[in-house]
Amino acid sequence: MAPRRPAPGADDSRADASAATETADLSAETASLLGLIDKLSSLLERSELTELEVQAGETGIVLRKPSALASTVAPPQGAAPAEASEAIASAEPALPASTARAVRAPLTGIFYAASSPSAPPYVTVGQRVAVGQVIGLIEAMKLFNEIKSDTAGRVVRIVAESGKLVKAKQPLIEVEP
Repeated sequence: MAPRRPAPGADDSRADASAATETADLSAETASLLGLIDKLSSLLERSELTELEVQAGETGIVLRKPSALASTVAPPQGAAPAEASEAIASAEPALPASTARAVRAPLTGIFYAASSPSAPPYVTVGQRVAVGQVIGLIEAMKLFNEIKSDTAGRVVRIVAESGKLVKAKQPLIEVEP
């Protein structure tokens, strides 16, 4: 005997409502988590702490200042103290040229360098950008926000990776006037 199926449309509205509620809960939960990360990041920046770890149930997060990351790099085996400090210095990201200015993320979310996976990126290294020109998108709470350059000049470096989480105030690109 075959299982009995409901008439088309009979339970569809309940299934759709349930799916919409789950999606809304997930979006609210994600937004809440991103807001908490922003608050914790701000707290860490204002404090003398170098690392902040929070655990809630099965979810955990560790926030570290750049200075804490440099101290966690292990020197090569058998390295002398001078070589160890060179190893740590080389592990730190290169500082931008003194004339380069960073265009920073105005909010926390997922950064996209192009409007779609098959589209060309909004900006490339070496390209000139104008104030107000779109340099990427940040998805936050299921909304895509155009991110515009606040600096005119030539793009010398693209810092943010497409498809990766960026935090508010994190550099996205670097521009030389």
